[in-house]
Amino acid sequence: MAREMKNSGVKWIGEIPRGWKLVKVKYVSNIASGTTPASNIEDYWDGEIRWITPADFKTSEKWIKTGRRNITEKGRQASHLTIFPTSSVIFSKRAPIGQVGITTEKLCINQGCLGCITNEIISPTILYYLLSVFTEQFELLGSGTTFKEISATKFASFSIPLPPFSEQKTIADFLDKKCAEIDGLLADLEAEVKTLAEYKKSIIAETVTRGLNPNAPMKQSGIPWAETIPAHWDIHPIYYYFTQRIHKNIFGIEQNLLSLSYGNIIRKDINTTGGLLPASYNTYNIVEANDIVIRPTDLQNDKRSLRTGFVKEHGIITSAYITLQPKDNIHSPYFHYLLHSYDIKKVFYNMGNGVRQGLNYSEFSRLMVFEPPIEEQKNIAEFLDEKCAAIDQSIADKQTQIETLKAYKSSLIYEYVTGKKQVI
Repeated sequence: MAREMKNSGVKWIGEIPRGWKLVKVKYVSNIASGTTPASNIEDYWDGEIRWITPADFKTSEKWIKTGRRNITEKGRQASHLTIFPTSSVIFSKRAPIGQVGITTEKLCINQGCLGCITNEIISPTILYYLLSVFTEQFELLGSGTTFKEISATKFASFSIPLPPFSEQKTIADFLDKKCAEIDGLLADLEAEVKTLAEYKKSIIAETVTRGLNPNAPMKQSGIPWAETIPAHWDIHPIYYYFTQRIHKNIFGIEQNLLSLSYGNIIRKDINTTGGLLPASYNTYNIVEANDIVIRPTDLQNDKRSLRTGFVKEHGIITSAYITLQPKDNIHSPYFHYLLHSYDIKKVFYNMGNGVRQGLNYSEFSRLMVFEPPIEEQKNIAEFLDEKCAAIDQSIADKQTQIETLKAYKSSLIYEYVTGKKQVI
């Protein structure tokens, strides 16, 4: 028999069972903000207490298991750090706002987090599940100019439904079981995505350095990251095949704003008001289809970004990038795949100099690259276009499945922690 429901009075919660209460987070827990340890933390702390930041959260994990720094209780008062016990609920009040986890050990948190030590009327697991499904509402409560953040006061006053304590364990046990099943499926899909991404990298690297004929005679390349290449291929510096395109958007006429993002050249809205914006776009470089863009800055500090992009249309892009303009009688898509492979192998990182480990065109242009005959360049590029498109589609399909499962998990949690469904 369906149980009797009542209006909670909160739009995003809706109806809750008549025997449930609506309470503020501060009513069910002691809330404290985190603090960044002082630079001389070693003078006070010398042990194994974890200190975590919002970056340590993983959306698919309930338990917080890792931290960024080990400290100890020795100088607790001197360093003004709060230690949260095991089974505390930790909430990220900065980007990504609303990430939540439960501690498996006592730890400290930085100022981007809030810690909740629950009292006797709520279990940490129920509070975790309740907070985990209202991320959108927490985002709306965030404010700030430099970065968005939800204040401790707003968080403490956030309303949540509270089941009777006798019902909380039943709900928590049910959700633990169901979420573990979903997380297992998510882990499998995420592993498949990672495998496909690695396969894509390997097939690009193999093809641009060995060609399409497995029986072709090989020769030593003299280059560490590709020991042998087909014997009929040539080896020359980049400047043998490309010049630097320098064509400033002096009068600001060109409006098709392009950007390098995760190894792709994408369009951006030139009229946007968000993010870091230049004073004008007059210094931007005008680029053309078949150009290759290289981001040559922060080689030492940023070893994760993809730094090469292939231009497919006329537009403008920041002049902080190197733009390679292809000479006659080369097939630029092949060289893009080749430089993309170099990028993945982190070849560029050994070339930088200066404080920011940057490259200019003169330095970059001396990079040695491989030249198959022009028809072979075209065949390689066409082969990789087809293979990569198929792999990308498989990855996209799995990403869709991942997003669907995450949405289902969130919906499942919401239905049970708000009492719309009852554990039978």
